[in-house]
Amino acid sequence: MLDQATYTPRLKTLYAEKIRAALKEEFGYKNDMQIPRLDKIVLNMGVGEAVKDTKKVKQAADELSLIAGQKAVITHAKKSIAGFRVREEMPLGCKVTLRGDRMYEFLDRLINVALPRVRDFRGVKGTAFDGRGNYAMGLKEHIVFPEIDFDKVDEVLGMDIIICTTTQVDAEAKALLKHFNMPFNS
Repeated sequence: MLDQATYTPRLKTLYAEKIRAALKEEFGYKNDMQIPRLDKIVLNMGVGEAVKDTKKVKQAADELSLIAGQKAVITHAKKSIAGFRVREEMPLGCKVTLRGDRMYEFLDRLINVALPRVRDFRGVKGTAFDGRGNYAMGLKEHIVFPEIDFDKVDEVLGMDIIICTTTQVDAEAKALLKHFNMPFNS
């Protein structure tokens, strides 16, 4: 069992010891507070089958909680949409916001364990930044995470992963993620 008082995530230590200095030199920051850092990581699962069976949202939330190491929140529809058979306040998905040590742990597992397990993986798109320094990506299968027992999964779900940084410039955010060894294909 790890002692939580003395344990710090590997990527957090790497950021403090090497990445901060490299980014400061690369972009010529005068103040240490200008150096970009990770702010939060948001994981989101939309469950389309929730319209027919609301138990699927609960199962997706349980699986997302296993992946994130933190309890997932069930999201509800804001408006009714008759064409999709969606009523207001109907549960439709789940999400988790990770900060601090859990955020670094998740990023480490994503980059070093989950992404290499994706079939026909050739890297993540290097252009998926939003113009404000945040990176968004999607996974088609949540079963690439080792926390999910493949035999107990009824249905394979996709998930969105949004990595938010403190910078407002995409080039700086991409440089930060490259230092964390994010496998960009371009």
